[in-house]
Amino acid sequence: MKIEMTNIRKSFGSNDVLKDVSLTINGGEIYALLGENGAGKSTLMNILGGIYKPDQGSISVDGKEVKFTSPIESQEAGIAFIHQELNLINDLPIYENMFLGREPKTKSGSLDLEKMIRDTEEIFERMNIDLDPKKEVNELDSSYKQIVEICRAMMANASIIIMDEPTTSLTDTEIERVFDMMQTLKEHNVGLIFISHKLSEVMQVCNRYAVLRDGNLVSEGDVKNVTIADLARYMVGYDVRTEPLARKRDLGEEVLRVEGLTYNHVFKDINFSIREGEVVGFTGLLGDGRSELFQSIFGANDISSGTIYVHGKKVTSNSTTQAIKNGIAYLPRNRKENAIIPDMDILENSSITTWAKFSNKGIINYAHHKKVFQEQRDLLRIKMVDLTDNISKLSGGNQQKVVLAKWLATDPKILVLDNPTQGVDVGAKEDIYDIILKLADENIAVIVLSSEAHEIIRVCDRSLVMYQGRIQGELVEKEMTDHHIMSLATGGELT
Repeated sequence: MKIEMTNIRKSFGSNDVLKDVSLTINGGEIYALLGENGAGKSTLMNILGGIYKPDQGSISVDGKEVKFTSPIESQEAGIAFIHQELNLINDLPIYENMFLGREPKTKSGSLDLEKMIRDTEEIFERMNIDLDPKKEVNELDSSYKQIVEICRAMMANASIIIMDEPTTSLTDTEIERVFDMMQTLKEHNVGLIFISHKLSEVMQVCNRYAVLRDGNLVSEGDVKNVTIADLARYMVGYDVRTEPLARKRDLGEEVLRVEGLTYNHVFKDINFSIREGEVVGFTGLLGDGRSELFQSIFGANDISSGTIYVHGKKVTSNSTTQAIKNGIAYLPRNRKENAIIPDMDILENSSITTWAKFSNKGIINYAHHKKVFQEQRDLLRIKMVDLTDNISKLSGGNQQKVVLAKWLATDPKILVLDNPTQGVDVGAKEDIYDIILKLADENIAVIVLSSEAHEIIRVCDRSLVMYQGRIQGELVEKEMTDHHIMSLATGGELT
C-alpha cells in the first residue's frame, strides 16, 4: 500500500494546526513522524485515521483519492491506529477488547466467544506473549495494555499501522519484542508510521523520517543521513542540550524519612531520607515497586508496616487529603487514568486540588484560581488557546504541564514526579528539567521516578535503584552511569 497526503490543512478555531503538509508513506517501511507536542502530528494522523476531516488537501491510497468520514472507513481501507492514549475497555476481558467493533457471531447470532478466545490465543502465541485472553484489562499494567493494542491492530490485517508513542510504558525487553514485531510486519510489506519522542529508537528502527514544527513540514529524508542531534534541532528549532543538569546546591534540613516501609509483596523494608532542595531519583525496571511505594507514601495505597516522617514528625498516610496537608504532592505516571479529568476544562483540571483551599463557605473563587494558573502557565510554558477549552484538546505534553501546575498550586514541600516526561517531546522535556531544578533551588524536595537512566543521570543529585520491591543500591554523582543503574536494576552489585 502507498499513501499520499497532499497539501493538508487543518484549523481549530483560530489555531492553525496543520499548514500545507504533504507526506508519502509506503508499505514495507517504518516511517518516523516527529515533532514537539502541539506540532500537529496527532492531528495529521487523526485525519488519516478518519477522526478529523481536513480543511484542505487530499489523501490517496495506491493512487486513488479517498475521503475518510469515519474511523471505520479508514480501517476498511487497511489503516489501523494505535493511539497514544490507549483505547481499551478496562472492565472487559482481553479477548473482547481484541474484537471490539468486529465481533464474530455464531449461526444463532450470539457472540462467538470460543473463536474470540482461540484467535487471541493464536496471535499471542505467534508473538511470544504470555497473557491469558480471559484476564480483564484492568488487571494489566500499562505495558501489557500497549501490547494488547498492537496485537489488536495486527489481528485486523492492516496494511498501514500508525503507532503513536508505542513504547512509552514498556520495559527494554518488551520494547525489543515490539521492534521484532515491527520488523516482521515490515517484511510482510506492512507500512508503519512510528510517532515517538525517543529519538534513539527512531535511529534504531526507522527507514525514513518527517519532522513537523508549528504545523509545518520542516524536514524529511532517510534516517541514515541524520543524527539524533539533527532530529532534535529540527523539532525545536535550536540545538538541544545533552549535558548533565544536576548541580551543587546547599541542602536544607531533612524533609522526608521512611523506615521499614513494607506493603505485602510489593515493596519491603524501604529506608531512605531526603533533604530540602534535593533531587533524588528512584529507578529500576518496570514492576520494581517504586510507583506503588510512593503511592503508599501519598496515601493512595496501604502500608503493612513502617513509619513515615515529614520534617522529623511522624505522620499517618491513610489518605491523599492528609498527604497534601503534610506537604506531599504526587504526579502519577498514567495521565489518562489517574491525572486528568477529560470532561473538565483546563482551568478546572489545574485547580481541582485547591478548591477547598481557595474557597469561601463552599463557593469556589475562580478569579483567584485563574490568577494562580496564569502564573503556572507562564512558568511551565503551556501551549493553549482558552482556559475554558476541554483539557482533551491539548497535546499530551501540555496536558502533563497542566497536571504539574495543579500540584504546584498546593505549594508542596515534597514533590513526587512519576515518569514526568512520559510522552513528552524533547523541548518540553527540557522545560520540565529546568522546572525541577528551579523547584529544588526553592528548597522543594523533588523525587523523580523514571525508568530512563539518562533522565535520572541528567537531573538527579543521587539515585536509589530498586529491584523486586527493595532498594538494591544508591548511586551518587559519577557513580550514576547506565551500566551501574542497569546492574543494580537487574539484581546485581556494583563492581
